[in-house]
Amino acid sequence: MGQDSALLKRPVNMTLNTDLVQRARKFTGNLSETVECLLAAYVEAEEPKRADLAAQLAQWATASAAVVARYGSPADEHDPF
Repeated sequence: MGQDSALLKRPVNMTLNTDLVQRARKFTGNLSETVECLLAAYVEAEEPKRADLAAQLAQWATASAAVVARYGSPADEHDPF
């Protein structure tokens, strides 16, 4: 999953639904490890999505700037004063 179990760990404070935690404990003896694995999977799935979104936004900004450079901004037609 790409996480390094040798990395430094520290306690963190989380607020979780009590009933959900009790139910989860039936399936795992180490809730911290389970949450860490699930969080690592979430982060690994989100990173490429966020990178893709950032790339798309950069492309949009470049295309928008090219349109404004060529044709001007629609806001140029409206004098605020």
